[in-house]
Amino acid sequence: MGEEVHMTKIQRSLMSRTVDRRTLLKATAATSAVGLVAGVPVSAGAQDDLVIAFSVPGLNFPFFVHMMDLAQQHAEEIGGIEFIELDGQQGGQPSSTKQTADLETMIAQGIDGLVISPNDAEALAPAIQAVIDAGIPVVTVDRNVASDVPTLAHVGADNVEGGRVQGRYLVEILPDGGQIFELQGQPGASAAIDRHAGLDEVLSEQDAIEVVVSQPAAFARAEAVTVVEASLASNPEPDAIVCANDDMAFGAAEVAQANGLDIPVIGFDALPEALIAINEGRMAATIEQFPGGQATQAIDILVAKLRDDTDPAEHDVFLIPTLITADNLGEAERAAEAGIEAEATPAS
Repeated sequence: MGEEVHMTKIQRSLMSRTVDRRTLLKATAATSAVGLVAGVPVSAGAQDDLVIAFSVPGLNFPFFVHMMDLAQQHAEEIGGIEFIELDGQQGGQPSSTKQTADLETMIAQGIDGLVISPNDAEALAPAIQAVIDAGIPVVTVDRNVASDVPTLAHVGADNVEGGRVQGRYLVEILPDGGQIFELQGQPGASAAIDRHAGLDEVLSEQDAIEVVVSQPAAFARAEAVTVVEASLASNPEPDAIVCANDDMAFGAAEVAQANGLDIPVIGFDALPEALIAINEGRMAATIEQFPGGQATQAIDILVAKLRDDTDPAEHDVFLIPTLITADNLGEAERAAEAGIEAEATPAS
């Protein structure tokens, strides 16, 4: 209901305008070539509020709730932005069909720009291309889209490096080797593909650690419980469980504890619940990928393009993931939410 009321408000705002926004932007940009509009200096896009949509695969994931909240907060701090929140879930699950339909609606409404974390890199490619074809710049965040889609920019964590960090940590804590379970994320999601690639790269260079189970669990806690329970039937004593996000790690840790297994569980996202679990010894580590930093940089790049016609210096902006253990919990972006005193984080 809240989303429906918000969308109606946006629609009323759009309908109240007597001049098409994109026509106005073009006229303003052309006139600013001589520096003045009616005798007043202007910059492109300065005449009206910008309408920016921010789309995520599903607000059923705490990671995306945090990212959305900080994106909206940053838009408010910049000012002059109407922010449209788009939740890609349908029936409690991320849906490429729902996210595609949302983008079709945004094209019809004439938004100025789009930031999107695509549910599936390939499935969302046609819809994102349609947005670009409509003259709307697009910045992908966290998850990328197919490489042949000409987006304005991509902002995200270096997920391959994040997977490598998990692998290096496993090698460190299992010096004598062992058997591990790997819980991958959602098939088709760029983050899941890249994190697995980074982990596999490190572990394939050594023989001591053996991955005896490597299965997708859809980035979901319930799915992780199912996968780990089934895996224990044939491999009852794994030496560690590594997961492509924290939600899956929570499920894995729950099953491990229920089965009397005192083994390291490693997540990815540095959610407050994960920081608490690490502090209490229920998880060994997680990977911080700075979702707030991703969201704010994506908004900044889009606004610079819309207001000043400034292109980013590089298409890809990658933040370097950081290993978070009990020794450096305060470096996590959301440490304060977990009741942990925040520390200065390394440059990312």
